[in-house]
Amino acid sequence: MRLPVIKHIHEFIKEHDQDYIIEAVEVLEHITESEAIKDEELDVLGEMLSNMQGALEVRELIKQGKTEKEALNIFMKRVTGSIDR
Repeated sequence: MRLPVIKHIHEFIKEHDQDYIIEAVEVLEHITESEAIKDEELDVLGEMLSNMQGALEVRELIKQGKTEKEALNIFMKRVTGSIDR
């Protein structure tokens, strides 16, 4: 996951609507099920899916009353914490 990418996707959500991202996630998940996808492509799709899901989680934290900065920090601490386990 890359924080700059998550921020960029979140900007898109703010300007448009999170439904676009939700639908894009569904499409990308469907593509990952194809047997024609190579491992390298699957890695890229997985990274994009992680970033998109991260942006959606940040959006949810903001809806709960957090500032954007707080939401990003909370999300990244959670991600780092799960990696450290």
